[in-house]
Amino acid sequence: ADYRRIFPAVQSFLTMKIDRVVDLSVPLTAETQVYPGDPTVAFTPHRSIAADGFNLLAVTMGSQSGTHVDAPYHFDDATPRIDEVPLERFVGIGVIVDARDAGERGRITTRHLAGVLDRLAPGVIVLLHTGWSAHYGTERYFDHPYLDREACALLLERGVRTIGIDAINLDETPDDAHPGEGFPSHHLIAEATGIIIENLTNLAAIESEHPLISVLPLAFVGADGAPVRAVAIEAA
Repeated sequence: ADYRRIFPAVQSFLTMKIDRVVDLSVPLTAETQVYPGDPTVAFTPHRSIAADGFNLLAVTMGSQSGTHVDAPYHFDDATPRIDEVPLERFVGIGVIVDARDAGERGRITTRHLAGVLDRLAPGVIVLLHTGWSAHYGTERYFDHPYLDREACALLLERGVRTIGIDAINLDETPDDAHPGEGFPSHHLIAEATGIIIENLTNLAAIESEHPLISVLPLAFVGADGAPVRAVAIEAA
């Protein structure tokens, strides 16, 4: 991948000792916060040790419950579904963008990308750190910062194809007072057959400048997206 030109240390990453694995995922429970109108998460005991000799849950949830990835198909019928996307899209060196000053319903703009422009290349995974995961589970979580169309276009021009955010939506989440702009970043990324990661958390715990990010999805056939166990792997 092209990012090896920018991160020489990646050449020997697999020979290094794994120092930390940082969990970037929200838990899936009946209290999992979902996008307005999406299916809620439910775990129902289906078998038990007392009755059947083993435990088994029946699980009900949406394809984009909790920390998840969007396939291009989420916003474009003519593009790949989640099981058709190359797995390379879901593993790569992370570039953390500090956007904590964007604020409530604030735009993440090209200004926020200025400090990492030399690190943007095909194969990297860009994570937008807004700090908004602190509001997870509250109504304020829907008033999150979001990626500006121009900034999204710049990331795609640099070859980035996987972009994540510690909020419920990469675009502005519309409500009665905020109609939104028609999900421009979702459309741009879908057209580029890229991947979106949403509902990340714990980005502040990443200490490495070049963490290996894994957001491998469940292999839902024909789906618009799937839950992931997102992690940052740091090498000593």
